[in-house]
Amino acid sequence: MEKTIKEQLMELADPEYRQFSAALIPNIRNILGVRLPELHKLAKKIAKSDWRAYLAQAENEFFEETMLQGMVIGYAKADIEEILRYIADFVPKIDNWSVCDSFCSGLKFAKTNKRRVWDFLQPYLASENEYDVRFGVVMLLQYYMDEEHIHSVLGLLDRVKHEGYYAKMAVAWALSICYVKFPEPTMAYLKNNTLDDVTYNKALQKITESYRVDQETKVLIRSMKRK
Repeated sequence: MEKTIKEQLMELADPEYRQFSAALIPNIRNILGVRLPELHKLAKKIAKSDWRAYLAQAENEFFEETMLQGMVIGYAKADIEEILRYIADFVPKIDNWSVCDSFCSGLKFAKTNKRRVWDFLQPYLASENEYDVRFGVVMLLQYYMDEEHIHSVLGLLDRVKHEGYYAKMAVAWALSICYVKFPEPTMAYLKNNTLDDVTYNKALQKITESYRVDQETKVLIRSMKRK
């Protein structure tokens, strides 16, 4: 089965798209150049067949092979504990922001299993691995930006202390979403936090880049930048 999946991916490869993708993900060298809609189509097909057998023998030679596995886990139908085991097996394979963020956006079951997934995410947020942390943070920004969780989310983001660029950028991105959706508690947090300067300033920058923040507020946010 895996050989035919690899063959299908190679047939779907687009050299122009490969160049475009490679420029966006600078640390990755094994891109075939398969467009995301094609990967989603293939993932849905696999998820309707024996997806467990596929995941058991799937390879990671190419970027798209790893991306595809993440998508299949998102589409697969099984009880939550089994899916969480597959997620735990998959996360160590994440080595770039693109696979991470795509994987997180596909884990829609988190919407209806918030408490269980919240508990599951905690060790990732405290991990020493950059992409474990990014996975945890992106899951928070995808599924926990609500009234019930905003204060807890801000507390968790403040406790993330990882030096990795993609971990810091995920925290900054999450804080910008917090601000757009819940400006008051987020502003209170921005005035009193333990973020490092890089993450803090990047969060402010991302807030000012949002079209959902008015010009007056952007001036105020820019004035809060740490020198």
